[in-house]
Amino acid sequence: METTADRVRKLIGELGMPQSAFAERVGLEPTKLSKSLNGVRRFSSLDLAMIGEFGHVTVDWLLTGEEVASATAARASVGSSTAQALALAQDYSTMRSDLASLGYEQHWRLPEPVALSGTWIGQGRALAAAASEMIERAGLSATDNLPEVVEAVFGIDVAVQELGDGFDGLAVATSTARLILVDATPISARQRFTIAHELGHLLASDDQHLHEDPDIFSASSRRGESEVRANAFASALLMPEALMKERLAEGNVVVPTLCALAGELRVSPSALAIRLEGLALIDQEMGERLRGVTAKEAARIAGRSAGFAQASAASMTPRPPASLLSDAFSAFENGDVTLRLYARLLGVETSVLRQQLEHIEDACC
Repeated sequence: METTADRVRKLIGELGMPQSAFAERVGLEPTKLSKSLNGVRRFSSLDLAMIGEFGHVTVDWLLTGEEVASATAARASVGSSTAQALALAQDYSTMRSDLASLGYEQHWRLPEPVALSGTWIGQGRALAAAASEMIERAGLSATDNLPEVVEAVFGIDVAVQELGDGFDGLAVATSTARLILVDATPISARQRFTIAHELGHLLASDDQHLHEDPDIFSASSRRGESEVRANAFASALLMPEALMKERLAEGNVVVPTLCALAGELRVSPSALAIRLEGLALIDQEMGERLRGVTAKEAARIAGRSAGFAQASAASMTPRPPASLLSDAFSAFENGDVTLRLYARLLGVETSVLRQQLEHIEDACC
């Protein structure tokens, strides 16, 4: 049976370099490496992290000989935007796998089991009710910063990165990771709907291990059964039926009122129109009128132009998963990984980050 030492020895052979040179490159004393390869000494977690970084392999592979499932799915995909998104997803999943193998596991939390029976739309709404209850119990709202809400309530990593034209987002579920990756876009409402849509896929356990959504608003995405459920979930989560009925109780169903409601819920006028029509709260004619209003126009009509601009700037800003970032820094502080992993998440050079941390430490002292 192949051991960790066997895999390290194989890696050294594939790199085609002397064992002493390999030891120097990964920051290990040659005698320690030799003892570990011969079974006299165990590889420490930091040893494995440094070997993985230098050899471009995962700690999980060094320990078990296996890679995370999403990595295989990523390599099998084609298309520039799709390939870029899947490469990022693979990178985040690999980081999670490596951290888990070092004792820094991701702890995701799911709603109480929901009986997924009946129509796909009904299933999505039932799942959204369970998710909404969890959010409310945490003292939060779906109108808050949605990436932060998803991470805080469900323990799911949320990353915002530039994925290229025509790719909204994806969801990843492996034995060690739950991840939502969405495009950095100026259309805040679209990004929020995408995050909610991908959350629906994860909570419904759709397409393990990887679910791609190049364009969640395309006609094909509206036809697939799991897509119908995910869209119904997102609509119900972001646009609660009870709240909308309360806002429209006095029958003041005019475009300015609906634009204000879209701004309050931080959704697009078209998404709101579809939801209200589905609940029979507006007729088809009003739905068409509302769909003809852009998100920017709706913000102006509702007197929310400044908020719209701020939301657009925020949704264009890339962000790594906050909980993954926290776990990576904890592992670094505890000496379990090098600074390189934390720097990769921040998108900065390791040397630059080290200087910044040293500057902060000097300032504090």
